[in-house]
Amino acid sequence: MKKLEVKNISKSFDGKPVLKDISIELNQGEIVCLLGVSGGGKTTLFNIISGLLTPDSGQILLDGKDITNQPGYVSYMLQKDLLLPYRTIEDNAALPLLLKGAKKKEARTQVHPMFAQFGLEGTQKKYPAQLSGGMRQRAALLRTYMFSKDVALLDEPFSALDTLTKSAMHKWYLNVMENIKLSTLFITHDIDEAILISDRIYLLSGSPGEIAGEIIIKEKKPRKDDFNLTPDFLQYKKKILSLL
Repeated sequence: MKKLEVKNISKSFDGKPVLKDISIELNQGEIVCLLGVSGGGKTTLFNIISGLLTPDSGQILLDGKDITNQPGYVSYMLQKDLLLPYRTIEDNAALPLLLKGAKKKEARTQVHPMFAQFGLEGTQKKYPAQLSGGMRQRAALLRTYMFSKDVALLDEPFSALDTLTKSAMHKWYLNVMENIKLSTLFITHDIDEAILISDRIYLLSGSPGEIAGEIIIKEKKPRKDDFNLTPDFLQYKKKILSLL
């Protein structure tokens, strides 16, 4: 079932085209990656989907409803975790509920059951500075989920992590997504990451950015630990490189 539709989006800044006729879809419960080089317009597209920017043309549909230029319908997690240092992890995660008008006690009650599911049990009363980078990203993703349980936009959330931590986060992320069924659009520059976590990959290239192709990852999830060493993985990678 189609959850989010991006239809024929174009955008220019000061007369310079940045995006040209972008059309992509996100189905219920999918993880879809938007992969491309820096400066290709991926973040601009996310800002349009989230309602922070107005496109020159095109539409954004959520469950068939036009939400173009209307913020507040989808959650958006940036590259940095942006946790508030003076709030506990519990209150950071509950922040979206507080902003929507919930009382602090009610917000904490709603977010509390999610800590175990996100692997954050025991961190509720800690502050961001007391957590590792990987745990901070888990907390940021929980906060994103509490804002909207329909669609999340993740802009390179694991790019600042070291290789070993990133690998562990990929496994954790796929396990969590399997449980909560959050429909997710994911920006990355990392080809390996896109192949490892995606159901589908849209390739964005050129200037202005255009969709250069779509790759469907047929490997079942959860993926085998050595999937990135298999011939199938290398074939996906070769195909992506040929299209970019």
